[in-house]
Amino acid sequence: MIAIIDYGSGNTAAIANIFKQLKVPHCITGDHAELEKADRYILPGVGAFDATMAHLTASGTIDVLNEQVMGRGKKVMGICVGMQIFADSSDEGELPGLGWIPGRVRRIRTENLTSGPRLPHMGWNSVSVQGAPELFNGVDFERGFYFLHSYYYDAADPADVIATVDYGGRFPCAVGKGNVIGLQFHAEKGHASGVAVFRNFAGL
Repeated sequence: MIAIIDYGSGNTAAIANIFKQLKVPHCITGDHAELEKADRYILPGVGAFDATMAHLTASGTIDVLNEQVMGRGKKVMGICVGMQIFADSSDEGELPGLGWIPGRVRRIRTENLTSGPRLPHMGWNSVSVQGAPELFNGVDFERGFYFLHSYYYDAADPADVIATVDYGGRFPCAVGKGNVIGLQFHAEKGHASGVAVFRNFAGL
């Protein structure tokens, strides 16, 4: 059973529809007992770093996830801000992150981008994969995925970067360390490639 974590933000229904299409057992829940029974987790993301961390802390969900993911080694995949909270900290807020994949979430600095695009980074972009090939099996890398963000994951260890995107300059768009995977792009809006990622995650 894959638990799509409901914390009041994120495209939970869109992700559930994909798993329904794939006939993969899943649930949308924030209930701690259900989370403990799940085999793996999806942490959707639409929102701000501090608001997400504050909600997960107040609800006690962080304690459950730390036990299940860090303690028991269950797999988790975070999307957008659901990925960003895996970091130690963020330029977007003041609260500490989970620290599951060491690094800091940094604001994209437009003055450092070679072609001077505007923020947020919004729309479809091709991606370059350098790790976790089993997660990206069946993906159309040229078409890539849909992005909507102004921050990126600056991983402390380059080996934890599994994909990058070029938006006036290249930066990480997916990270992975052990049983923890994070995607900056919205795979739930990625059509066939997004479906492939969710199918692959369910089979890891």
